[in-house]
Amino acid sequence: METLEFQAEARQLLQLMVHSIYSNKDIFLRELISNSSDALDKLRLAKLQDGLEADTSDLHIEIEADAEARTLTIRDNGIGMTRDEVVELIGTIAKSGTAELLTKLKEASEAKGDTELIGQFGVGFYSTFMVADKVTLVTHKAGTEGHGTRWESAGEGTYTIDDAPDAPVGTSVTLHLRPKDEDDALYDYTDDWKIREIVKRYSDFISFPIRKGDETLNSMKALWARPRSEVTDEEYHQFYRHISHDWTDPLEIINMKAEGTFEYEALLFIPSRAPHDLFQRDARRGLQLYVKRVFIMDDSKELIPDYLRFVKGVVDAADLSLNISREILQQDRHIQMIRRRLVKKVLSTIKDLMSSNPEKYATFWREFGRAVKEGLLSEPDNHKPILEIASFATTGGTEPTTLAGYVERMKEGQEEIYFLTGESRSQVENSPHMEAFREQGYEVLILTDPVDEIWVDAVPDYEGKKLRSIARGSVDLKKDEEEKEPEGDFGPLLGFLKEKLDERVKEVRLSHRLTTSAACLVSDSDDITPALEKMYRAMGQEGPRVKRILELNPNHALVSGLRAAHERGADDPALPDTAELLYGTALLAEGGDLDDPARFAKLLADRLARTV
Repeated sequence: METLEFQAEARQLLQLMVHSIYSNKDIFLRELISNSSDALDKLRLAKLQDGLEADTSDLHIEIEADAEARTLTIRDNGIGMTRDEVVELIGTIAKSGTAELLTKLKEASEAKGDTELIGQFGVGFYSTFMVADKVTLVTHKAGTEGHGTRWESAGEGTYTIDDAPDAPVGTSVTLHLRPKDEDDALYDYTDDWKIREIVKRYSDFISFPIRKGDETLNSMKALWARPRSEVTDEEYHQFYRHISHDWTDPLEIINMKAEGTFEYEALLFIPSRAPHDLFQRDARRGLQLYVKRVFIMDDSKELIPDYLRFVKGVVDAADLSLNISREILQQDRHIQMIRRRLVKKVLSTIKDLMSSNPEKYATFWREFGRAVKEGLLSEPDNHKPILEIASFATTGGTEPTTLAGYVERMKEGQEEIYFLTGESRSQVENSPHMEAFREQGYEVLILTDPVDEIWVDAVPDYEGKKLRSIARGSVDLKKDEEEKEPEGDFGPLLGFLKEKLDERVKEVRLSHRLTTSAACLVSDSDDITPALEKMYRAMGQEGPRVKRILELNPNHALVSGLRAAHERGADDPALPDTAELLYGTALLAEGGDLDDPARFAKLLADRLARTV
């Protein structure tokens, strides 16, 4: 026998489990049954895919209660564990997010919160110490010869590990239960009624029999195969929590059933909140894939595109091979057909929410809209359905608008959908590019997600209306020729500024988009935006800096004064500095970064000093 210490964080966790007060300790049994179900799935999969020699004719979970000895045993004949796996998986917190876990458990302890945190962080085994003062685990890995492993701990910082010569294949966990204390919400977990209640509430959907004596306690009927009228929302919610490890209820439930030449069933869930790792590359994503009720894989990315990675659920196909691999999945035409239909159903469900439940839709778009817009880059065939469910901030009001709503409100004669990208709403609204549009009552979409910089170039139009950035190309909203300001005497000044700012700008011209600002910078019609250029540089894709166009407001006092000063003496040594200040203020006004902030600050201070 060997005595080992828990990982430092595991010791802290055990102490919290032992000494904290939780409102619902029943959850420990749900966690242990889920662990057993996973072990049974893994054994069956190992036999199908890897050719493991194992008896899978009667895979089951067994619960044994001994009221006199005050013990409760949960036993399965699943995959089991080796000695090293026991030390790795039970002796540490594995991949649970240790720091965040301990913080939240401490908060829950101080507030006497709920144990839903356990399911959230995937440390279900440790929940046993809420109800037991000693836990014994005996396990034997399928396919290995010789002895099994016996693990035991009282939850006080150490555990013992020893050989278990006669251990059958599988795992058994025996809890030496604490005394009943209903004031502390600690029930007698050897009571038959209590065990039945927990199994029915949390584990009725487990696809393996959960037995107590000669009786099976769970229905075993796959939830996705039952008519929706026969399933309660609570059952759906519990199933969602089981597969997603989320502790909140889903926003929407989607049932699908396809019959005919290729049959499959699907039960999908749209969460009510975005997970913290939604935009992390290494986050787990994908749907659970079953074939004829047999579990195949837990995170099949082939069934759902990346921009819908937040969708959780199960797909059960009738005609796929049981030993299907990821490589085969990528090429299988049936999988591709399922994927297309799932996408269509999810997008149509969201579209229905827009009219049937605007509040739910608003929650969905707030949480997942940024991810959904990625589909405008990856799936050109779905541009239209994605754009139909998209909402955007707008200068037309405080509430987001759809593109259809924008088009309905377009001014007479307006042929394009105007938008402006930026880092925040306030930055976009205060941009000089907005001035003429605001003055003449044109609505402009406010796009502030990083993906907006990219997809707007991938989508040519919406319902025949071209999407047009008001910060690119030339803009001329004035209809009457007499309103237009000809270059006239500004020609020499424009040439002078182009010469002095040649390294920074490709052109200097008069503007028809400015009403109050002196100048602004715009990108040429075919050039990438500064934000996109910065994004590429951050990804290591270096390239030549794109020069932009400096536009001047001929009606601004600074510009007219600069023209007069240039007419008085083009060789005035102050003029080059003024040109640099004019360019710098235009760059700052749009939220850009100065190449040399210290030099700009000195030029500005010197100029201000001469005016005092």
